[in-house]
Amino acid sequence: MKEPVLLVPGMMSDARVFAPQIADLSARHPVHVANISRGHSIREIAAEVLHQAPPRFALCGVAMGAIVAIEMLRRVPERVTRLCLISSLPLVETPEQAVWREPQIVKAQAGQLDEAMADALPEDTFAPGPNREATMATVAEMARAQGIEVFVRQSRALQRRPDGQAALAHLRVPSLVLCGEHDKITPVKRHSFLAELMPYAELAVIDDAGHLPTLETPEKTSLALNAWLDLPPVA
Repeated sequence: MKEPVLLVPGMMSDARVFAPQIADLSARHPVHVANISRGHSIREIAAEVLHQAPPRFALCGVAMGAIVAIEMLRRVPERVTRLCLISSLPLVETPEQAVWREPQIVKAQAGQLDEAMADALPEDTFAPGPNREATMATVAEMARAQGIEVFVRQSRALQRRPDGQAALAHLRVPSLVLCGEHDKITPVKRHSFLAELMPYAELAVIDDAGHLPTLETPEKTSLALNAWLDLPPVA
């Protein structure tokens, strides 16, 4: 068995967001899935995940999970053997983005979690095609399982998230930046910026995926992750 892989789900998600990759990667690697439902800030969430993590690991996060992964890297770079960021951005949230979240928080607190999630991840965030409906159904199921309090905490954590550019600029491990061409929340041009920021990063764009390629195009995502895990260490 090779190095452990730690997968970090996104906002209102659990292991189901990585289900196809867990099945594929576990044949060669010990696979761990983080729980990001606790904590009121990205720093608190990262600390909790690190407390439960293996001593050293390949780290992969999707969406909010990638933001948590960057904070983990900032804290303990010596424990991260390689890094994969999916559908993410290392920058702080702008005032406009922070304001955009407020109506979602109000809806969730009023018991309208499905509506809040529909605002946070609208249908056109995912690529058109046969997998869109199934992806949205899985997203809704995971959100209901997490609940209203987690939605509010995670929304607030994203509003106050730290800047991760410095940690990534000094990274010296094999890295992958993965995104879907149809992602309107974190579009391709932002991932190009992210890949350029990281000295040893490769950029992979999946043409028929949106914000959650792990569910929308599971086979292509697994192929990309396996190639990332096979990259040789940085000299």
